[in-house]
Amino acid sequence: MDGLDREILDVLRRDARTPYTEIADRVGTSEGTVRNRVDRMVDDGVIERFTVATRTGNVKAMIEIGVDVNVDTAGVSERMADWSDVDFVWQVSGEEDLVLVVDAADTERVNDLITRAREQEEVISTKTRLILDERLG
Repeated sequence: MDGLDREILDVLRRDARTPYTEIADRVGTSEGTVRNRVDRMVDDGVIERFTVATRTGNVKAMIEIGVDVNVDTAGVSERMADWSDVDFVWQVSGEEDLVLVVDAADTERVNDLITRAREQEEVISTKTRLILDERLG
C-alpha cells in the first residue's frame, strides 16, 4: 500500500459511494487507476466491506467486555458479531478484551445486549459507554 492507496481510502472512508471519477479528480489520477487499486485492495483484504453510516436517532453505545484469561476471544467476538444491533466487535488491548459497537432502537435494546453479554460463560465483566456524538475523521 502506498500514498495513493491511502488517499483513495481516505475518500472512501468518508463516503463509500463516491464515484471513481470523482476520486480520481481528487487524488490526481485516472478513473481506471482508482478502479484497479480499489479492486486490488478488496482482493488483498485491505478493504473488508463497504458500509453505510446512519443517523437514525438510535442509541449508539460501546459495550466493553472482559473475558476469562483462557478464552478464545476470536470465537467469542465472531459469535457476538452476529447479534442484532451490533455493528462491530473490536478485539482490544487494555482492561477489557472486546468492544461491541451497537446501534439500537432504544436503551432497552442496549440493556438487552448487555444482559446477553453477561450471560455468556466466558464474560467476567462489562462496562458501557453511550456515544453522544460522532464525527467523521
